[in-house]
Amino acid sequence: MATRFFIRLEMGPSLVIRRENVLACAKHYVGGGGTHKGVNEGNTICSQDDLERIHMKPYPDCISQGVATIMASFSQWNGEPLHASHHLLTEVLKDKLSFQGFVVSDWEGIDHLCEPRGSDYRHCIAQAVNAGMDMVMIPFRFEKFLEDLVFLVVETGEIPLSRIDDAVERILRVKFVFGVFEHPFSDPALLDVIGCKEHRLLAREAVRKSLVLLKNGKNRKEPFLPLAKNAKRILIAGTHADNIGYQCGGWTISWHGDSGKITPGTSILEAIQQSVEVETEVVYDECPIDATIEAGKFSYAVVVVGEVPYAQSLGDRTDLSIPFNGSDLITRVASKVPTLVIVISGRPLVIEPQVLEKVDALVATWLPGSEGMRVADCLFGDHDFVGTLPVTWFRYDEQPPINIGGANYDPLFPFGYGLKCSKAIEI
Repeated sequence: MATRFFIRLEMGPSLVIRRENVLACAKHYVGGGGTHKGVNEGNTICSQDDLERIHMKPYPDCISQGVATIMASFSQWNGEPLHASHHLLTEVLKDKLSFQGFVVSDWEGIDHLCEPRGSDYRHCIAQAVNAGMDMVMIPFRFEKFLEDLVFLVVETGEIPLSRIDDAVERILRVKFVFGVFEHPFSDPALLDVIGCKEHRLLAREAVRKSLVLLKNGKNRKEPFLPLAKNAKRILIAGTHADNIGYQCGGWTISWHGDSGKITPGTSILEAIQQSVEVETEVVYDECPIDATIEAGKFSYAVVVVGEVPYAQSLGDRTDLSIPFNGSDLITRVASKVPTLVIVISGRPLVIEPQVLEKVDALVATWLPGSEGMRVADCLFGDHDFVGTLPVTWFRYDEQPPINIGGANYDPLFPFGYGLKCSKAIEI
């Protein structure tokens, strides 16, 4: 089996092993995106057939492309923790899918196998390793882990030595194939490549192609976009108009992300300022009062709203309305000025019918990161919108889960929906 693994890696056209290669990890195996009510580290309730058809679908391709490490999910499948599932880690992943790399736990993932977490550490270790966990991510208690692991292997035999041999063989195999022993550290000269021009061009293309135009004009015959670059005076409002941290979301610079100019880039406000004519006056007011809106004589307004950055359980919300009273701000501005609304978020948010009716245009940018300029490219017509919804956009908090093909499928915007500035994209 080891020989077959070596041959497959060496023959893959994209798997020429060089020092600048990165060992990829596919995660989180498996079903973490389908938990009940979307709860982080929750329970995915489905049949084996549905698990393989929906959630396991990417993994055979990852394995065939040479991904040599797979991380187990914190979540459960029908009540069984993935970190302790011999069926999914060994029988399915290693045996059925012929995965020859190694399985790694998530951060302190084995601690979750008992309550209080980590209180019966030997039980946690035995459950995970016997299930097929080859490498355990232990940020703190590594001495305790080694002590208990030796006890379970040598003293009690609860973990067979053959299981340890298999884990060690898998880890060493991957390290040999990827040249870790010859080059244990990456080339520091590659640091200069991070954030280079080519990388930023690719990021900009990704942003531009992922934008989804959800509404363009109050009737199809009078599109609101593209915006005029030569407008006399425009209003930019909203908590997310000038905040690169909000554009980036979680897992950026820090675990849960942050607010403000956390990394070099261009905010939506800055992008608009750079896109309009020199004579155009751009007025920025994060939360303008009615008097400002009414007296401004604005040609149009752009209101940018969305979620604050989050990661993992901090993103678990039962209220998916627009934060910071975003709907109220949109309504106040759109009642007095022709308005484009931009939603910056990692998922759909509730847009009430009366709010949607008032706005002239609506764009979902998702999380455009540092590249606000590419958002402006589409707003002002330098490029057209090509993105379509990768998920169904629900109407209200209680509606999810809502999936295309369901008996009561009645979304605000269906899966695959998206407009160009001139016409709807066929779904």
